[in-house]
Amino acid sequence: MLYMDEYKRWCDKATIYDDIVAELKKNVDDNAKIEDAFYRNLVFGTGGIRGKIGAGTNRMNVYTVAKATQGLSNYLNKKFSLPSVSIGYDSRIKSDLFSQITAAVFAANGVRVNLWPSLNPVSTVSFATRYLHTSAGVMITASHNPSEYNGYKVYNADGCQITTEAATEIFAEIEKLDIFDDVKLVSFEDGIDKGMITYIKDNVLTAFIEDVKGQSVLFGDFVNKNLAIVYSPLNGTGYIPVTRTLKEMGYTNITLVEEQRLPDGNFPTCPYPNPESKEAMALGMEYAKNINADLFLATDPDCDRVGIAVKDKEGNYQQLSGNEIGVLLLDYICSQRIKHDKMPADPVMIKTIVSSDMCELIATNYGVRTIEVLTGFKFIGEQIGLLEELGKENSFVFGFEESYGYLSGEYVRDKDAVGGAYLMCEMFSYYLTQGINLFEKLEKLFDEYGYYFNTLHSYEFEGAAGFSKMQDIMKNLREEVGIGLKRDRFAGKKIHTVLDYNKGIDGLPKSNVLKYLIDGNCSVVVRPSGTEPKLKAYICVIAKAKDEAVEIEKKITGELGEYFK
Repeated sequence: MLYMDEYKRWCDKATIYDDIVAELKKNVDDNAKIEDAFYRNLVFGTGGIRGKIGAGTNRMNVYTVAKATQGLSNYLNKKFSLPSVSIGYDSRIKSDLFSQITAAVFAANGVRVNLWPSLNPVSTVSFATRYLHTSAGVMITASHNPSEYNGYKVYNADGCQITTEAATEIFAEIEKLDIFDDVKLVSFEDGIDKGMITYIKDNVLTAFIEDVKGQSVLFGDFVNKNLAIVYSPLNGTGYIPVTRTLKEMGYTNITLVEEQRLPDGNFPTCPYPNPESKEAMALGMEYAKNINADLFLATDPDCDRVGIAVKDKEGNYQQLSGNEIGVLLLDYICSQRIKHDKMPADPVMIKTIVSSDMCELIATNYGVRTIEVLTGFKFIGEQIGLLEELGKENSFVFGFEESYGYLSGEYVRDKDAVGGAYLMCEMFSYYLTQGINLFEKLEKLFDEYGYYFNTLHSYEFEGAAGFSKMQDIMKNLREEVGIGLKRDRFAGKKIHTVLDYNKGIDGLPKSNVLKYLIDGNCSVVVRPSGTEPKLKAYICVIAKAKDEAVEIEKKITGELGEYFK
């Protein structure tokens, strides 16, 4: 019952903020809610911290944000003589407050703060960290999570998400602290008056957008830019930078989804504001249908993911998957670079282990080397950094993960939906000028490389009991599924290789991921989400035709689902 002791301590000490006080009082007789809010501290990892907004050690609130910042301040003061940070925030509930608390704690600890004056995409924090040469970056965001979540994302001096080693050191600093007694704090206004907190100037955003515009691979080719675009920022940060970039590059025929145009952390028309979700894309697709648009684009709240929908042969709007977009972009970028003799020496494409293997075939066809990394764009950013250390950062051609994350240049070290949205418009207009539909182009690629059918299935496990169940499921999979075990086949196809990344494979960091390689070049990957209470299953089926692939995938999904009940 240690969680109850901590709850009582919060009732005594967390008295400054009315919403925290009210929630603590409201839950006084609800043991289950108290346990879920206090059974653990939010765990600080390579993605920082993320959780539901509310009162408690397992929640995002001013106290947990301040404690994380104090721990990060202690870490930075040990590593740098004159530490500094860049800070940004998105449209989520309390993001602006959390950014000010973060800035105030840094200022109290002698860490100079560069703060974006208004909400901006997460990629602009990575950019500002590099551009302003700060010691670290912090973004207040929970990316694509539902409205009740927020988070705290940390970048190193390279603008890349922190490494596992750095996260471990920072977490150790955080865990030394008492959440009420050990946090230094000045008022936000005092931090500004004393020059410890300064706002980032407009020229930095302009420099970011200029770098995004520099990712064009037209190299002088003419394209028809008068395509009808519908765009939705899903009530997030993308509205200004995305539309500014597109308009400056000649794409001016843009219709905005009005209900989702302005920032709103409640996400009233898209409770799960993720462009992977059909529900999140539905309103924009209706807009596209009403005006007969050529292309619909949507970015998530922190504008690091971007999805698109276009018309198929029958004229119906269909959403492309993250893998399909990745395949199309990679082929477009490589073909244009080859065509115009712009391919760098030793070109490199970087993908995650759960993203389509079709990309490696395409890359090889163009003489591009593939580097495969664990799930999470931080590992892609890390590889770009390693290239930079060798003076070969220009070798980086493209990086992507299947969850709608893309990057085509080394100007940032995280996925960037501003750049992704722009390149998708350019690619679409390039093929449109030639009379080619994106689905037609995709079919040509399938004809050349084989039909790859990739799907993702997520299974939710809320609370302390859910967290425990996820651990049990991963344990059971390791003990029951594999060569010579209880289940050695999926959909009648024999499992011939089991890759347990917890043991460390191909020099990659250890990670709680299982990958099953199955006859017919099919695969199944299972891993816990790093940011949500979910287990994720990625299924890849390679077949001669779509109908065959869909049938095989359906059988695998059904059999795998038995373990997630």
